[in-house]
Amino acid sequence: MSTTVSGRNGTWRNWGGTVAARPARQVEPASVDELAAAVRKAAEDGLTVKAVGSGHSFTSVAATDGVLIRPQLLTGIRNIDREAGTVTVEAGTPLKRLNMALAREGLSLTNMGDIMEQTVSGATSTGTHGTGRDSASIAAQIKELELVTADGSLLTCSEKENPEIFAAARTGLGALGIITAITFAVEPIFLLTAREEPMSLDQVTSRFNELWAENEHFEFYWFPHTGNTNTKRNNRSAGPEQPVGQLAGWFEDEFLSNGVFQVAQWAGRAVPATVPAIAQISSKALSARTYTDIPYKVFTSPRRVRFVEMEYAVPREAVVETLRELKRTVDRSGLRISFPVEVRTAPADDITLSTASGRDTAYIAVHMFKGTPYQAYFTAAERIFTAHEGRPHWGKVHTRDAEYFAGVYPRFGEFTALRDRLDPERRFQNDYLRRVLGS
Repeated sequence: MSTTVSGRNGTWRNWGGTVAARPARQVEPASVDELAAAVRKAAEDGLTVKAVGSGHSFTSVAATDGVLIRPQLLTGIRNIDREAGTVTVEAGTPLKRLNMALAREGLSLTNMGDIMEQTVSGATSTGTHGTGRDSASIAAQIKELELVTADGSLLTCSEKENPEIFAAARTGLGALGIITAITFAVEPIFLLTAREEPMSLDQVTSRFNELWAENEHFEFYWFPHTGNTNTKRNNRSAGPEQPVGQLAGWFEDEFLSNGVFQVAQWAGRAVPATVPAIAQISSKALSARTYTDIPYKVFTSPRRVRFVEMEYAVPREAVVETLRELKRTVDRSGLRISFPVEVRTAPADDITLSTASGRDTAYIAVHMFKGTPYQAYFTAAERIFTAHEGRPHWGKVHTRDAEYFAGVYPRFGEFTALRDRLDPERRFQNDYLRRVLGS
């Protein structure tokens, strides 16, 4: 999977192809001192500054016409403290590299999302999450972080040091400073048994609370135009390790989930009338399977089919009704949706602008194949999500603004006041932050 793309003329593009920007200059600092100097130099030149990770956000959260900081050289593990159960990593480290390095050390994060191409700072700053009954987003596993603020100074934040900045900066949207290092809580590596099986949508929705309560990590995919879902339950296991066989893994994960799925998406985009029939076939393509492996091999999977995504966090108790409304809307409309809808959960956390801040949460993500018109579907979905006080993922398509966020985040004013204090001249401002945080 490719990451951020730079065109020949200095144009930066994101992974989903939804955002392009032409920064005045791009900087690849090799140290924290060089990064701080780049921020100070930008201030002298009257330019704004944004750091960009792997470009996995569908929003323009990282776009700038000022100075674009590329953290490719700020990677790797700084320190592992086995006694404290922590690992400190440079901000530009891709999650994939972190997961593999930790596994070699016999360690693991407790929970993670289903893609690991993002950098640690990009993933946490936008609130990337997996699914969990008790374990929360990647940002909720942060114990300490280091960031360069607008005046070029270096701040360390934790529950003890600068706690109010720590509460906000773990999912800080790049608005408070540029993260240079993150300390995560880690634990001795463990095994997860994954149980994947098809289930009818009626069965999943009627048993949702039970499936959520009985499993450490429960998620499912519903295929629009069908009554079918694929469910996935991940639970800790005493072993033995029973990974997916190489051939079976290639067939299910590469051939069916990426190769054949890609061809099906092309067919649906070319002839939308075929989508419901393709959805019926797709929803039955993956058979039930059970396997046991180390966490990152169970939680994450390759995603080679390009798409555009909108995801909203709704109160967990509202998820079934929200999903039913979405199904009714799709059924009544002439929309042709070829991508499954993903449903996950997270416990409440204490991060100021986390989508799970202060409430037990369920996530509903809608996707469209790249190059397919998505506006009508996303607009209809967003209307349903916002009626349930939904909070959009900061890195995925949405149309909400600061006025809306002030209503759905009780601590929104706390975040904007902190931003006024740390970045009074809006060194880290861009159009997206102007819209979602106000100017």
